[in-house]
Amino acid sequence: MTDSSIDSHGGRSPWLRTVSLFAGFVAIVLVAIVAAQIVRSGGVSHSATTGFNPLYAISGLLVGVLVGLTGVGGGSLMTPLLVLLFGFNPGTAVGTDLLYASATKAVGTVVHGANKTVDWKITGYMALGSIPAAAASVVFLYVLRAHGDNTSKLISTVLGFALVLTAVTLLFRKQIFEFAASRSFAPGARTTTILTVVLGAVLGVLITLSSVGAGAIGVTVLIFLYPKLPISRIVGSDIAHAVPLTLIAGAGHFALGTVNLPLLGSLLTGSIPGIIIGSQLTARIPERVLRPILAGTLLLVGGKLAF
Repeated sequence: MTDSSIDSHGGRSPWLRTVSLFAGFVAIVLVAIVAAQIVRSGGVSHSATTGFNPLYAISGLLVGVLVGLTGVGGGSLMTPLLVLLFGFNPGTAVGTDLLYASATKAVGTVVHGANKTVDWKITGYMALGSIPAAAASVVFLYVLRAHGDNTSKLISTVLGFALVLTAVTLLFRKQIFEFAASRSFAPGARTTTILTVVLGAVLGVLITLSSVGAGAIGVTVLIFLYPKLPISRIVGSDIAHAVPLTLIAGAGHFALGTVNLPLLGSLLTGSIPGIIIGSQLTARIPERVLRPILAGTLLLVGGKLAF
């Protein structure tokens, strides 16, 4: 058998080239955003270079550990933490978390790509709906702000409902998986494709407004659309799709001025080692104990933000 990472011409396989381009694109956009911030501020500002905050890094570490332990998306934990504990404007919390997610999920995409647990066709169909929806949502936020409407209240409300939905999927994840696996009927190929694009569009709006939903909600719906696909490939495809979505939505928030780059750097510093630590602890801490506690917390926080 030939090495699957090498194509017939001795070069890299299509998935490896795709992952490399993906990671390169993420890096270029993030560098461009940082450069634009420097230009906007008339040079390298004090906050841009020395704005590291150990408290935010520790928060990133704790969130990273929980993400590694439970698989819950960082946005479900980080965004409400920034709003309720640290008092950040909801728009800033969402915008910063989107770029934070694009960086962390890019790493996850490389891992899933190497393990061949990404269905790039599904990822592409979702992006076909989510990217235009995210762009339209950014324009919508710009128009609301231009007319003096309270975008913070809108973002808080959407964030609250997204957290409640995430909590429900966490509480009943096992039952949802079992129900989807027992289904003998699956929609036709054309219907499945259309519904996948629609799912992407819904996630595009939801994530741009709240930074929450790509993981728990996206994976849950994909399980019903592709019941015969292994869970690992569904999760990998969902993570890969989240990278361009969060990157473009985050860039849109940056254009609106709702991204805090020093905060972003502090969060990434703590969260990346946190995810690694949490992943190593999964076998030692029972997930059946963590998930209900986490879901209950998200329900309470979601209810507070929504109402």
